Amino acid sequence: MSFIFVSGNLALDFMGTLKWRRTEPEELLATPADLGRWAVEAGVTSEEPAVDAADLRRLRTLREAAYRLVTTAMDGRPWPEGDLRVVNEEAAGAPPRMRLTPAGLVRSGDAGAVASSVARAAAELLGELGELRIRECALEECTRIFIDRSRGGNRQWCGMEECGNRVKVANYRSRKHKAAEIS
Repeated sequence: MSFIFVSGNLALDFMGTLKWRRTEPEELLATPADLGRWAVEAGVTSEEPAVDAADLRRLRTLREAAYRLVTTAMDGRPWPEGDLRVVNEEAAGAPPRMRLTPAGLVRSGDAGAVASSVARAAAELLGELGELRIRECALEECTRIFIDRSRGGNRQWCGMEECGNRVKVANYRSRKHKAAEIS
């Protein structure tokens, strides 16, 4: 399984590892190994960090705290104190170590470094909310949140491959069905 990185922010992409929150949630971080693979695919670390079940629970707790902070901010409500505490505690941790080699940049760290990177990205995002266009995907079932950086500020879907294509196919079928009824 490959992860999807369409949100424009590391923390938002991490929040997207729990899909379809309102209908039938799909957990993309089902095992500690999934979290290690996500860290590499996201570019947080160059090699999969050692992750155990406790680390996975810790990162899922961070994911949900950051998600609640972003969604309450989008709704204009105050941030839940407990969630703010979780993000701030994780952001205070050590980020991945970087080492420049002849082959390129190598990032290394443990699950705590992954948590720190995600929490820092969430804190930066939340600190800039007034300057960014943050949206939730327009596909009703989808709960992925993204930064709308489109020139017109009218991006509707988290990504065309998954959600945008579903909407366009559904609209096409609806038009075709209506045309058949008229004929």
